[in-house]
Amino acid sequence: MATTHTAEDRNASLDEKSSGKEEHAPAAAAPEVYERPTGLYGIYSHPRTQIALLGFICFLCPGLFNALNGLGAGGQVDSKTGANANSALYSTFAVSAFFAGSINNKIGSRLTLLIGTAGYSLYIGSYLAMNIHPNAGGFVIAAGAILGISAGLLWTAQGSLMLSYPTENQKGQFISIFWTIFNLGGVVGSAVSLGLNWKSNSNSVGNGTYIAFLVITGIGVGIPLIMTDPRQMIRTDGTKVSAPRHPSWKVEFYGLYLAVKTDPLVILLFPMFLASNWFYTWQFNIYNGYYFDIKARALNNLVYWIAQIVGSILIGFLLDQKSIPRRVRAYTSWGILFFAVWAVHIWAYFYQKDIVRPPIDGPDTFVKFTVDSHGYAGRILLYVCFGLVDAMWQITAYWLLGAMSNDPAKLAHFSGLYKSLQSAGAAGIWRADGVKVPFKNIFLSTWILLVVGLALVLPMIHLRVREHTELEDETLARMDDSGKVVAVDEIKDTPGPVTTEKA
Repeated sequence: MATTHTAEDRNASLDEKSSGKEEHAPAAAAPEVYERPTGLYGIYSHPRTQIALLGFICFLCPGLFNALNGLGAGGQVDSKTGANANSALYSTFAVSAFFAGSINNKIGSRLTLLIGTAGYSLYIGSYLAMNIHPNAGGFVIAAGAILGISAGLLWTAQGSLMLSYPTENQKGQFISIFWTIFNLGGVVGSAVSLGLNWKSNSNSVGNGTYIAFLVITGIGVGIPLIMTDPRQMIRTDGTKVSAPRHPSWKVEFYGLYLAVKTDPLVILLFPMFLASNWFYTWQFNIYNGYYFDIKARALNNLVYWIAQIVGSILIGFLLDQKSIPRRVRAYTSWGILFFAVWAVHIWAYFYQKDIVRPPIDGPDTFVKFTVDSHGYAGRILLYVCFGLVDAMWQITAYWLLGAMSNDPAKLAHFSGLYKSLQSAGAAGIWRADGVKVPFKNIFLSTWILLVVGLALVLPMIHLRVREHTELEDETLARMDDSGKVVAVDEIKDTPGPVTTEKA
């Protein structure tokens, strides 16, 4: 049961503030502090436990999807169907995610997660159908489009919970916990694929791989049903997560507009969002899918997702260093990404220049690399570096969003915009691969977009990243059910708790 401070506690707190011991005292009344549950329920309802469950949902569903996609061509020989399915997937994903923040705030995060997991089993099952019936390419593309709708809901709810459950100085840690567990799905899926295909000479995965993936994704659908209600969540510092009020659809869509209007510097992150899945097409379908045989592809895929885990832990550790000012942490992460993007793409250029897309009607004379080929070690090491950079890019993007707000409603809208733009970019570049755009064009577009995205992040960090999120930043938390935004001064003059936290 929630309890507030006693009078003595409040007086002690006031004495501490007046003596200057609390350097960043809020102008408004101190947030109400609740007593956290104890015992087994306290462990189960702990924010880290809930983020771990969220990670397992994505371990079992998107993680297995990533493992399949990471093989190149969805594990098939011909990449065209996989590219077109991904184009359809990310097209509907972009539309779904744009509105998913409003849907999440209206129906609640657990139901949004439940609906969001539904498309993954269908998508993996469609590849099994194609293995059995080679002319089932249309079913794969349709399954991709359906998955896009559900994935938009899943990832928006995930972003809202992942960024609102931690305190401000725990966000890097919580994002890393999620990202590590999520990418274990890619690791396990890749290991299964590697074991099942190590002795294969067919250059595509067998039915057993798809069946194993299908069973595992089915388990993930039920996890949202056993998660703690976000309205009951209490952070580790005793502050309560402010749950969205579920007003009318009109107010929710107005909230999406208001979130961007009142915090327009988020627009500077849009190219970073756009780039965040763009590079998968060249990495998965071209470099891994075309350059290597099925055994090397499976091994590359395994080390890629292991590298994701390592990268997420390293960058999360940096971003949560309390001894370093928040803006300095942001600049340091930016610098690491800038160096890494240039280094891996200069390195990759020397491999890219040796390959061209084979003619549509002519024979493909390119000899694929195997695990025994001379020079394979350097090529798999490059793939490891791609995994490291991917994790650091995604976590930095999420962390920057988390630095802008602690309000789940606003974070749901921002997460939806992130996934919408990410998916719009992915839809375009997967379609470019589907219509056989030259390999080098896709590679250069990837490199350029990453550099542009980083260039625009720099002024955003300078202008927007502050040591703490203030009440003035939380417009949606101050919006009532009719859509009216309550002025900060009115809240400060009103006794009682405020909805935003201080670290």
